[in-house]
Amino acid sequence: MAMALGSGKGTRRRRGRGGRRPMSEINVTPFVDVMLVLLIIFMVTAPLLTAGVPIQLPDSRANALPQEQQQVSISIDAQGYVYIDDTQIADAALPQALADIPRVGEGPDITLRADRALEYGRVMAVMGELNRAGLNRISMVTNGGQSAAPVNSGSPAEE
Repeated sequence: MAMALGSGKGTRRRRGRGGRRPMSEINVTPFVDVMLVLLIIFMVTAPLLTAGVPIQLPDSRANALPQEQQQVSISIDAQGYVYIDDTQIADAALPQALADIPRVGEGPDITLRADRALEYGRVMAVMGELNRAGLNRISMVTNGGQSAAPVNSGSPAEE
């Protein structure tokens, strides 16, 4: 802001009512502060919104894979229902739904999320359908950074 300083006859200004002029500037600092807080909130919550189907994931000590651009999430809940992203797919419609997934380049990266209570055969049946549809880039999602149950190295007869 510029201010006229000086003495003399021409420096005295007339001011209206009470000697104050209306302020013609807008302070945008509070607006910017609020927008930055909202941006941080959205950045924190956006990754949490990708998993829409509630599933109890198994534990693993494997490192996380980098996120790719073209990704499709397939989830199998505790009852054995299959979801592509957040849409439930009937067992009979699964092969067609997998064939309808758009493919760019090597195809999409499939992230398979299966509930820990499922039997192994159900998960392998869905993986077989993925393989049959030509979707071979599959990553299995687990709870990372937690200690998994130790694997028994003996034969099943020893248990």
